[in-house]
Amino acid sequence: MAARAAAGAGGDDDVPLLDDLMPWSVRPLRTGRPWVTAPDAGSLKARWERLVRAEAAERERLFRPTRSRTPRTPVAALPGQATGTGRFAHESGPCPEPVRILHGPFDEQWLIPDHRLIDAARPELWRVADGHQLFAVEHGYVPQDTGPALTVTALLPDGHSPAGRPGRIRPLYRRPGGLEPNLAPGLLALLRDRHGDTVTDRSVLAWALAAARHSPAGCVVPLPADPECWSAGVELGEELLRLELRGARGGERPRLPGGRRPYVRASVPPVPTALGYDPADETLTLGTGRISPVPAGAWEFRVGGVRMLEVWFERRTAAAGAKDVDGLDALRPRAWPQEWTSELLELITVLALLDGLRPRREGLADGPRITVGDLRAAGVLPVPAAARRPASVLDHQEEGPDGQFALL
Repeated sequence: MAARAAAGAGGDDDVPLLDDLMPWSVRPLRTGRPWVTAPDAGSLKARWERLVRAEAAERERLFRPTRSRTPRTPVAALPGQATGTGRFAHESGPCPEPVRILHGPFDEQWLIPDHRLIDAARPELWRVADGHQLFAVEHGYVPQDTGPALTVTALLPDGHSPAGRPGRIRPLYRRPGGLEPNLAPGLLALLRDRHGDTVTDRSVLAWALAAARHSPAGCVVPLPADPECWSAGVELGEELLRLELRGARGGERPRLPGGRRPYVRASVPPVPTALGYDPADETLTLGTGRISPVPAGAWEFRVGGVRMLEVWFERRTAAAGAKDVDGLDALRPRAWPQEWTSELLELITVLALLDGLRPRREGLADGPRITVGDLRAAGVLPVPAAARRPASVLDHQEEGPDGQFALL
């Protein structure tokens, strides 16, 4: 009720919260130690090697113990990952293969998938992360934020917020294999009754991606009563999905038209010290490196008030050349890798194309709506408590601490 009242304060009292439409959500991951993630997989393997070769006292220091994790903490296996469950203090084997994750909006990085190293890994997310899953990431509320309230990824997201106000992670499916949509019971039936049998769990996600907006209570998603409005919004949402998934799930990687594609005009130096933008000739500078054309919309693209290109660059260069960086974080590429330039070119492309779709989102949900009252009358609201909890998806035993298995 408090959340609904807060939404009403913003004039959205008849607009459903995303929390009511996709009721199962998970808090962001909390690694507890920044060295377990990196923009490149090689650094993670080097950090692991240094850690497991260190003597006991040095290993303790490098590990960066917290209340949740020390080298002696007993921890169960991370679902879906063949990593050790013995006390990390005794670990001497090779580094687990790093996995690709989404570190905050639009930043693809790498993570060591070892439960012993992560304070709060959210195992319930790992259990449903497969080739069918899509994750909607709700971004924390920031006043006057003009960026997207919701983004979608096929990668496991850590839910990190560049503005420091974490939102929630909402899987589209509650079970592996694309089974049991994470939608309020009865919502699909109501939408099919209004808009036809073509309404699917994915089209609901597409509509939410196109229509979601910020409110103090959380992300709100107006639902149209007009079938033509619904179809237009779903079509737009599918375009947004295609761009944000970046070729995942059988899609094509995003590309700008030939004359607008960004190219490297001057090579990025080994240690670029500053990022800049010249709007006159649409040039992005990385030290002496130059990339153009970079549309102004890509440079200005923000989430939570934070410019995405700047935070992406800072995460890769903040400690470069710094003499006071200590510990495993100091193990990073000595020079700017070529693959980072390729990733930057794609990020510019994605942000430019997303910015180009902004005008189509304005006024999208104007007109007659399916209100909160309508959802209550149809029995969709209030959402049953069970729909807000993870589904039971255990179809095999998961290894517990020190290789033990529970008796079922």
